[in-house]
Amino acid sequence: MSSRPQSFQSHAAWQPMFHFFASPITMLYMLYAISLAFRDPSTASLIHAVWATAIAVGVFASRIMALTVQNRVIRLEMRLRLKEILSGDLLARSKALTVRQLIALRFASDAELPALIERTLKGEFKSGKEIKAAIKDWQADWLRA
Repeated sequence: MSSRPQSFQSHAAWQPMFHFFASPITMLYMLYAISLAFRDPSTASLIHAVWATAIAVGVFASRIMALTVQNRVIRLEMRLRLKEILSGDLLARSKALTVRQLIALRFASDAELPALIERTLKGEFKSGKEIKAAIKDWQADWLRA
């Protein structure tokens, strides 16, 4: 966790091991192996290219799987949070919110969440980014994958 405040402008989560090490190195390795296979075609260079591609795909697949699980947890967390905060018609209508909308709304405070949900359901926001930009009382989330 960080001691600095989090906001719409600073909420992007960078995972240094993935974004600055594993991802670029596996992509460079894959590109090198594929170019080698084209420049000097042989069974060994083709196997090398396939192996490099498999490693790169595995690295990216692991990231996608982690983000998918994170999104499912956020969806569950938000559904439980909405049950505590909302009531009646708005709670019933909130079931129409998409996972992307719930992910964006999670940064809103309990006090502003009902109004933002109303605006979201009315179609005022075209994207999660617009929902996040409308949040006034930003609630930090430091525990993201």
